Amino acid sequence: MSLTVLITGSSRGIGLGVAKHLASQGHNVILNSRKEIDESILKEFEEYGVKVGTAIGNISDFNVAKELIDAAKAEFGQIDVLINNAGITRDGLMMRMSEEDFNSVIQTNLNGTFNMCRHITPIMLKQKSGTIINLSSIVGVMGNAGQVNYAASKAGVIGLTKALARELSSRAITVNAIAPGFIETDMTDQLSDRVKDSMLTQIPLKRFGQVEEIAQTVDFLINNRYITGQVIEVNGGMNM
Repeated sequence: MSLTVLITGSSRGIGLGVAKHLASQGHNVILNSRKEIDESILKEFEEYGVKVGTAIGNISDFNVAKELIDAAKAEFGQIDVLINNAGITRDGLMMRMSEEDFNSVIQTNLNGTFNMCRHITPIMLKQKSGTIINLSSIVGVMGNAGQVNYAASKAGVIGLTKALARELSSRAITVNAIAPGFIETDMTDQLSDRVKDSMLTQIPLKRFGQVEEIAQTVDFLINNRYITGQVIEVNGGMNM
């Protein structure tokens, strides 16, 4: 069955990879970015024969998030799946971290997730069905030095996920989180070999994860209707 899936932060990296995977499964996708998405990216979806839309705007703004969801609903008729993937980092040790760097990460990663969930909830309640998948992080589970803002935001996403799952379960709406570890993207490609080697020492499977492995987990959570309120860790064994 073809579903309509809205994915935040999906102009590149994990978000774009998930979008392509779901399109290959026959699902319609709505891509989100703060800025206009390059036409070449949109053309890549033509081979899948699905409907592709865009939702351009900053989801950390409460009203903008509502406008994006309302516009997507009007264009596609319904939204079956929301994937909250958008996120930023502003790393630094606590003693040097500015209030702005802390707040900006919380605003995008946690408030943005809340904003999208808040505005999609009435739609899914009316449909009496839906799937919400929130991207947390291994850092939100274990913590990491130099990332108190990011860890706080991603731990908050886990708490939000579990509470919202309890609120929506009676209407057949599932809410789960995925906590990736080190995933190979264009961002990790820019790291030095020394940093990459240091990261690999923390991973029992001795390799970075692939975007496709996150996409497969998303696919699993969409199709399994008896899982809700869970955090699925995809991290090569970093946290056991």
